[in-house]
Amino acid sequence: MRELVYYVAVSLDGYIAGPEGQFDAFPFEGDHIGALTERFADAVPTTLAKQMGIDQTSGGFSTVLMGWNTYAVGLPEGFESPYRHLEQIVFSRTQHGDAENLRITAEDPVAVVQELRGQTSPPAGGQAGGKADGDIWLCGGGDLASQLLCEIDRLVLKRNPVVFGDGIPLFSRTEYVPTQFEHLETTAYGSGVVVSEFVKRSA
Repeated sequence: MRELVYYVAVSLDGYIAGPEGQFDAFPFEGDHIGALTERFADAVPTTLAKQMGIDQTSGGFSTVLMGWNTYAVGLPEGFESPYRHLEQIVFSRTQHGDAENLRITAEDPVAVVQELRGQTSPPAGGQAGGKADGDIWLCGGGDLASQLLCEIDRLVLKRNPVVFGDGIPLFSRTEYVPTQFEHLETTAYGSGVVVSEFVKRSA
């Protein structure tokens, strides 16, 4: 069964971006970069990966999910298909667009994830690398993560040594809905970045 993995950078006070979607305060240099790039090569934008000589054909993800605000961060720089080596699904009730390996939809995110879990062959058009049964990467943002909390199988949190004070939270929904996860492992890097992984606790 394909897993839904929320792999995301987060500040010490629980924000994945600043109030206007800023994320440049996160450290982009340090010993954590090489380790995470090796393990999560699929999470590197396609163009950047090619420039860096990163092999993305054997990564564990085959699909990436994004809310519109997360996706739109790259549009001013011309990144209309940032992860074109993956099947990209962007959720928006108002926006439309067309790009390579990208679909913008107003569908219910939970229903989409449940459909993706059952796929055993590539969707129409195929995917780079042919990894149709790879895991599903939840890239962001906080509102989409809240809608999909019940579907998340794993959390991989890159906790950065910075406090934002305000911004887009890891989960934006405010109602009290306890969801239990079990700690798998934590790795601390000299850069100050701490990566912690959790799996949803079995009922």
